Amino acid sequence: MMYRINFIFALLFLFSISIFAQPKFVDINTRPGAFSRMGFGARGIGMGNAMSAVTEGNLVSYYNPALSPFQEGNSFQAAYSLLSLDRSLNFLSFTRKFDFYSAYDNSPNKKPKRTAGISAGIINSGVSAIDGRDNNGLQTGELSTSENQFFLSVANRFSEHISIGLAVKFYHYKLYQNITSNAFGIDIGALYRIDNNWNVSLMISDLNSRYEWDTSPIYDQQGLKTIDNFPVLKKIGVSYFNPEIKLLTAIEFENSNAGTNIIRLGAEYNIYDGLFLRGGFDQFNLSNVDASLKPSLGFSYSQKLNDFILSVDYAFMIEQYSSSDRHIIGVNFNF
Repeated sequence: MMYRINFIFALLFLFSISIFAQPKFVDINTRPGAFSRMGFGARGIGMGNAMSAVTEGNLVSYYNPALSPFQEGNSFQAAYSLLSLDRSLNFLSFTRKFDFYSAYDNSPNKKPKRTAGISAGIINSGVSAIDGRDNNGLQTGELSTSENQFFLSVANRFSEHISIGLAVKFYHYKLYQNITSNAFGIDIGALYRIDNNWNVSLMISDLNSRYEWDTSPIYDQQGLKTIDNFPVLKKIGVSYFNPEIKLLTAIEFENSNAGTNIIRLGAEYNIYDGLFLRGGFDQFNLSNVDASLKPSLGFSYSQKLNDFILSVDYAFMIEQYSSSDRHIIGVNFNF
């Protein structure tokens, strides 16, 4: 009981002091593909997106392509975000692992010779109800944008300690009428499992990702062709899981070629059977210490129903420069 009380008070204390941080733009949030760096689902966002080294619970390769071989059962996740300013952010993913056994091992308690995993998902983002007007200021109707990421990853666990994965990502951005752009990117990730408690991860994200724009369909000969490169992210993460007190903690450092050096922290505590509490911080930029943290809180409750487990997830994250904060609601089916 004392562990539970201490954990809850620690979350509330850290959450409260971060609210008073002074808001200031973090440069990476203004770069192309910003929607894809907001996190994935209620669990990840609730833990401050410090998930690249986490191998417990329901996983998704968004955080590290090397994670899928550690998924227990088949995980199907869906989440919806409540955002201000007519914005939308939705998530969908499926993750599973495959065990391969030796044909020469006939023992009753044989272990897999190796384990592989796949993970696929979609992130959908957009803005609706944009007031369209012509050069004279007259209304022309409502406009909307849509930005999407589709990803597919494969990973192989080469031993009890090492897993390496590769993810291919496709972006599609519908900005205005005939103005669209596509992009392809690659993520490479690795995870080293030191023991049953400690993990270390390495990851490079958004290699080769860039939008190429051509405005000639609207402006004819006055149209321009431009290229917007995504920031390349390099991450290192560490996680620690204590099964005796059912506490998971994680920390992550991210460097980008946009000039940011970001630290993320997250924790998850299994307070009762099927009930998990979470807290974390995102966007602590060492290159801009005046920038605001993004603290988050969340919880999950899971219930076994016949042959599958149903989980309901929720996360809350403070969002500066907005009239309201983020609320993420999700469901997870494990079968």
